[in-house]
Amino acid sequence: MNDRSASPYRGVFPVAPTIFDEQGRLDLEGQSRCIDFMIDAGSDGICILANFSEQFALSDDERDLLTVSILKHVAGRVPIIVTTTHFSTDVCAARSRRAQDLGAAMVMVMPPYHGATIRVSQTGIHAFFQQLSDAISIPVMIQDAPVSGTPLPAPFLAQMARDIEHVSYFKIETPQAACKLRELIALGGESVKGPWDGEEAITLLPDLDAGATGAMTGAGYPDLIKPIVDTYLAGQRATAMAHYARCLPLINFENRQCGLLAAKILMKEGGIIGSDHGRHPLAPVHPATREGLIEIAADLNAMVLTWAK
Repeated sequence: MNDRSASPYRGVFPVAPTIFDEQGRLDLEGQSRCIDFMIDAGSDGICILANFSEQFALSDDERDLLTVSILKHVAGRVPIIVTTTHFSTDVCAARSRRAQDLGAAMVMVMPPYHGATIRVSQTGIHAFFQQLSDAISIPVMIQDAPVSGTPLPAPFLAQMARDIEHVSYFKIETPQAACKLRELIALGGESVKGPWDGEEAITLLPDLDAGATGAMTGAGYPDLIKPIVDTYLAGQRATAMAHYARCLPLINFENRQCGLLAAKILMKEGGIIGSDHGRHPLAPVHPATREGLIEIAADLNAMVLTWAK
């Protein structure tokens, strides 16, 4: 089926953290509880194996085990986006076919890059995504984030949306994301099915004003993010702004102080998981920073702190 004819995915699709025990081993039971919380907290879908999932610290076997176990556990309750980024076109295509065969609704992929200096030209990036699209039949989301060090101008993204069948979703996390979303939507038209916000929702309201229809956030408080997106998409901008203003201190604290361990800190505090361990050499969050995060979440009555109790 041509995915351009399907109803577009919209709403809140948080990134699931990868759950480890204190020794740094995968905790699949904790992972399942994490996923169940995210669904109960109102997530419209879930993304796995992203950078906020510590995908860069996982072996290929662990990636496959997590993909199999999470998709089996979710059992179709919400759509799952699997991140399949790899520099090699063939490896990325193979990962993506595997995810599709296991039931993924979409794959998310960054442009090919390696380290601080190895980059690919726009011609090479276009060919990379063309071959990826040819290998699967589900949508491809391009993640446009500074970590890749690869400029992806809006006209180039719009061109790929027009040229490449399954490239139809875009997660924009660059500076001045709202301006880029507006330009992408104007240039790409109907070929851009999913212009999405990212980066823990730190620019969510401006991005929604620019036309974003989805948000890929952290996993710690989907129950607080969802009212912002739902009311905005329902045409209730003033209500969405009020929700955003209420939630912004927590969004800011996660984005600027905690990073990718924030969701696990909150989940451990709430008894959902047993450890908020990040894989070495990732440093733990300072105890004072941890306390600040929990304090703000508690003031907002975040579900993560009570769901398992």
